[in-house]
Amino acid sequence: MDLYWEDFFKDYEWLIVFLKGMVKPAAALVVVLLAVVLSYSQNLSLEGEMIYSVFRSFLQLSVIGFVLQFIFNQENSGWIVLAYLFMVSVAGYTAGQRAKHVPRGKYVAGLSILAGTSITMILLVVLNVFPFTPRYMIPIAGMLVGNAMTVTGVTMKQLRDDIKMQLNLVETALALGATPRQATLQQVKRALVISLSPVLDSCKTVGLISLPGAMTGMIMGGASPLEAIQLQIVVMNMMVGAATVSSITSTYLCWPSFFTKAYQLQTHVFSSN
Repeated sequence: MDLYWEDFFKDYEWLIVFLKGMVKPAAALVVVLLAVVLSYSQNLSLEGEMIYSVFRSFLQLSVIGFVLQFIFNQENSGWIVLAYLFMVSVAGYTAGQRAKHVPRGKYVAGLSILAGTSITMILLVVLNVFPFTPRYMIPIAGMLVGNAMTVTGVTMKQLRDDIKMQLNLVETALALGATPRQATLQQVKRALVISLSPVLDSCKTVGLISLPGAMTGMIMGGASPLEAIQLQIVVMNMMVGAATVSSITSTYLCWPSFFTKAYQLQTHVFSSN
């Protein structure tokens, strides 16, 4: 019997370690309980959504933790491509939902995110900033894709909304012989400024107001603060690059949906709210 339990603990040692590690996250649910109580006391009716969101995040993170553990143990670079394409697909769908009135918005968002993040990741590998291994590239891809998703969704939605508000100005410019690019230049600039401003503001205030996730994680994991800032500088640089390429690409890919081949506005695109 002793041998049986000894073998059992050896086989499931990873599960026991995982369950022990979940004690602190479970204790942190007290903070969520506080949020639920406040929501109830203020009649916000968000209690159910809060509980669902926390449960979903717990489930998703637990599953992805086991998946990443499996991938890291394989040391197969093919998993990087599969994981990356999965992230881009989900991000493209999510960003397209934000800009749901843009025709083929999910495909435009997906291609834009793919362009911005893939270029950035290739440069990081070529410059030997990070080794091309799952342990490095999958977390990096997650940060890049997540940030590019937010920026791309905002850019597409803002561009469509701005053109809708200024239809007369755009149509007048087209009637005077302007190309779609020339007629919507100000709207494109505004959309890009609005979408990229949070990223740039984050760069300006990093370390002064907040310590970002990558840096905080390294410090809490026992790394030197000097090592942590080196990684964080790389992270901030690559996020700015990927976000900029993705957002600009999305504006170019949106134009065919906004205009006909005769350089006329597709009015049905701007008819809905």
